[in-house]
Amino acid sequence: MQTLRAFLDLAFGDDEEDRFRDEDWQHTVGGVHVLAQDDGRLVGHAAVVERRIEIGGVALRTGYVEAVAVAPDRRGEGIGSRVMDDVAEIIRAEFELGMLGTGVQPFYERLGWRIWGGPSAVRTDHGLEPSPDEDGYLMVLDTPTTPALDPKALITCDWRPGDSW
Repeated sequence: MQTLRAFLDLAFGDDEEDRFRDEDWQHTVGGVHVLAQDDGRLVGHAAVVERRIEIGGVALRTGYVEAVAVAPDRRGEGIGSRVMDDVAEIIRAEFELGMLGTGVQPFYERLGWRIWGGPSAVRTDHGLEPSPDEDGYLMVLDTPTTPALDPKALITCDWRPGDSW
């Protein structure tokens, strides 16, 4: 696990806004990890963790994608696409919906993900807290068991430390 954490720290870099934080690590562990290696060296990663996402009040068993990363010196070689293809297979086989939050929507759109068009909120002990800063950054992947969804409906997640989404 130390090797994986060190890889993610390196891949996300030192920029204050983008760096990989302890909360991000906590969100990543406990899921299914997809690793890309080249001659024993870790060059790509993504995790799928189970979360309960509600859309229009309907709870969906969701494979939430965390910590998608490619080694800085290996970007542009298709490693991220291959990792995400494996992630999509896992999600389609085991979940009702796939979900992630990102600022690089075009990468995921070409892999079949779509931007969620409705508003978002976080479920807390005090009720729903709107999360408008996430609107337009949340993406979903349909699976064979995804029910018909209103693409403009409210989407919610449970609160968690760090970034709830």
